[in-house]
Amino acid sequence: MTLTRREISALLRDHGLAPRRSLGQNFVADPNTVRRIARLAGVGPGDRVVEIGAGLGSLTLALRETGAEVTAIEVDRGLVGVLRSVVEPAGVRVVEGNALALDWGALLGEAPWVLVANLPYNVATPLIVRLLEEVPAIERMLVMVQAEVADRLVARPGSASYGAVSVTVSWWADASVVGDVPQSVFVPRPNVGSSLVALRRRPPPPGDYTRVKAVVRAGFAHRRKMLRTTLGGVVDAGAFAAAGVAPTARAEELGLEQWCRLAMWTSSGPTQS
Repeated sequence: MTLTRREISALLRDHGLAPRRSLGQNFVADPNTVRRIARLAGVGPGDRVVEIGAGLGSLTLALRETGAEVTAIEVDRGLVGVLRSVVEPAGVRVVEGNALALDWGALLGEAPWVLVANLPYNVATPLIVRLLEEVPAIERMLVMVQAEVADRLVARPGSASYGAVSVTVSWWADASVVGDVPQSVFVPRPNVGSSLVALRRRPPPPGDYTRVKAVVRAGFAHRRKMLRTTLGGVVDAGAFAAAGVAPTARAEELGLEQWCRLAMWTSSGPTQS
């Protein structure tokens, strides 16, 4: 079973709780939606799933229905007790903590995991990047984020949404939007639409990630300027010719491979790929 809108309202009322805007809390209150998310996550018996921002447990229960082993993380101490009462009888492990500060290695170990999460706007991007960079045990993700964030995560060169985070994500994973979630299924109703983004980890390309990330950040710091301006002092004078990149190009025109070639020629000299 999952939670209906009436049940979510009753849980909040009975425990004297209300969604906290500071935490970006919008609870999914539609059984069909959470079951659809669980299907899109592609999990079932034998899978380990970690859910961030479990809230009152509606999506948690849908994930557990698939037969997967589920660990639910919730930062709001006021909700944790209610969450435990809802999902622990179904065999879910509940962890109270801030996903941005957790010791993920200790929590997950080395076994492969799938992450499923409804992420608020203010933490979505830094959290996804941190998990990609630091938690290799998470092999796949399905995240529900504001549509604007989704566009940036999956953007390709030449699009208005393409930026430094788009390049960073493409270093670690293949990302795509796999669905939209209407505002009407949330309590409270948000002001913007949400999308579901699937990320599948893949081997990173050759190169020094730290250098690539630094060059990308510098390039997008003033995205309307030519790269010969934004990367002045960051890459060697001959970097553009060596990398096959026009110095008059702008950051939004370059794909990951081109950024990697430029990063080989930082001001400290060429690196081996």
